[in-house]
Order: sequence, then C-alpha cells, then structure tokens
Amino acid sequence: MNKKITFVLVLALAAFLVMGSASAGLFDFLGGGDDTVKIGYLPSDHDAALFVADAQGLYAEKNITVELVQFNNGGDLMTAMASGEVDVGYVGIAPVLSSVAKGVPIKVISAAQTEGSGIVVTNESGISSASDLQGKSIATPGEASIQYVLLSYYLKENGLSTDDLNISAMKVPSMNDALKTGQIDGIITFQPYVSIAANDSGNIVLEDSADILPNHPCCVVVASEDFINNHENETKAIIAIHENATNFINDNIENNTTEKVVELLPEDIVADSNLEALSVESFPFISGIDDSFKADVDEFQKLEVEIGILNSTVPLDNLFWEA
Repeated sequence: MNKKITFVLVLALAAFLVMGSASAGLFDFLGGGDDTVKIGYLPSDHDAALFVADAQGLYAEKNITVELVQFNNGGDLMTAMASGEVDVGYVGIAPVLSSVAKGVPIKVISAAQTEGSGIVVTNESGISSASDLQGKSIATPGEASIQYVLLSYYLKENGLSTDDLNISAMKVPSMNDALKTGQIDGIITFQPYVSIAANDSGNIVLEDSADILPNHPCCVVVASEDFINNHENETKAIIAIHENATNFINDNIENNTTEKVVELLPEDIVADSNLEALSVESFPFISGIDDSFKADVDEFQKLEVEIGILNSTVPLDNLFWEA
C-alpha cells in the first residue's frame, strides 16, 4: 500500500479514537455515561431521604453522579432492577421479598422507614368498619405492593379475603381523583396521598397502617448484586448518604422545623406544604440494618406466607448486605 495512503489512514483512525473518547467524556459529563448511578423511586414521602440527599448535593459531594428514575409502583421498579436498568432502589419490602424469592440478584442495604400507609374511603361508600368493605371497590398500587399485603392481612384479620372485594390496581396519584368522581369506594395508599385524601371532607381514614400492623417495615434501600460487587465503595457511600439525609429529616421533625424538609421535596408530591409537613411527621424514618429490623422483616415475610403471598420465607443471608 502507498505509504502516503497508510499515513492518512493512521491519522484518520487516531482522530476517530480521540473524538470518540471526547464524546464519551462529554456523555459521562452530561450524566449518561456508565458511571451514572440510576436510582429508582416512587412518588412518595417514604423516599424523602433520597429527595433530601439529592437536593442537598450529598451525592455530588462524594463524586457520585445519580439519575433518579420514577416508577408507578414497587413491582415495576423491581422489574427494572431485574433487567439491569436500575442500580439502586427505594422500594417497599413486599416487592423486594417477592423478587428475591424468584432469584432476582438484589440486596437490601438499608432500612428507609416504617408504617406510612392507610385505607381511605368515601363518606358515600357507607364504609365505617372492616365488615363494610365486602363487595366494595378498593384501589391499590398493585398486587406487588406492600399496601396490597396490608389490605390482605387486614381483611383476613376481620374474616374477609381479597375475593370479597372488587380490587383494582391504579397509579397512586390518580387515586384521589377516582375517589372524588365516585369511580371507587376506597383506596389503600402511601403518604402523602393518605393525608391528601383525608383532607377532602368527602373522605375518612378507615385505618392507618400503624393500626393494621404496628411498626411494620415498609420501604428499604436496595442495590443490585452486580452494582455492589463492582462498586462497593459507592455502595457504602450511598448508605452513609441515606443515613445523613435521614438524620436531617428526623432532626427537623424533632425541632418542629419540618418545613425545611418539605422545601427539599419534589413539587409533584407537595400538593400543600402544610399537609406535606403533617404527612412527613406521621411515620418513622430510619436507616441502617440492625437485628431488630431484620426480625421485623422476618416476621413480615412469615405473615406473607400465612396469607399466601409468598410460598416460603427468604433466608435473611440472601436478603441483606451489610457494609
């Protein structure tokens, strides 16, 4: 081959490689590179620590670039984690247990909160007790949700089953409109939508999840095993960031300055700042994994087996990862 042609080809290849490298660097800079940690979440106050951490720049301080990805329910988020689309998730323990039982390679890396759900019914529904639910139409976030588990348990404890109701799955932000228009008799949902629905004079809170199952575990922080194995330091940093954000929330609740937390939450879940503050103050925010939390999760999954949602319990060693 002509030496001049060879030289030109070499130069062209070098230029291509340099441009490709520069483009990749720009792509990473814009948040679309391989180093971006994708964190799944639900539009819920249960994930307040995630929102606070992001708004305060806690991830950036640790040189972690994150992309927050919203899902309608925990089942959808778990599906995304199973396919590798999401690295970390803030999600209810119920879909996590179901996913781990099916072999999805994820681990709980921290607790996030407990309780924080409720059953809200319309005044026109005629529902004032559990027995009145028979034959009524109730919306849940989906069968994979912890709210569905709570409803199933509540019905069983009161001599009913899910077969006795007309249960549908619905996007949580749409539930309150469905109540107002009379499409359904009631909902079981998470905060802040319990507080928002309860603020409507046409609705009443039938049961709070704290009364249905006191101190029940709810949302946790999970990570894919692939992410943990390949990014252990980042995983540890994310756990520490979650703890710091949780402490910020609890300190402000204790000091009656919850408005400082509300200011950091996404606009799409803050319908009213005063209602939002009441919602945030209505359930416990926690972090870390201790023996007490593990025991609560173990009791919860035994309950799921009892009501037929899980076939068998998941060994705790298969469920948790501790730094």
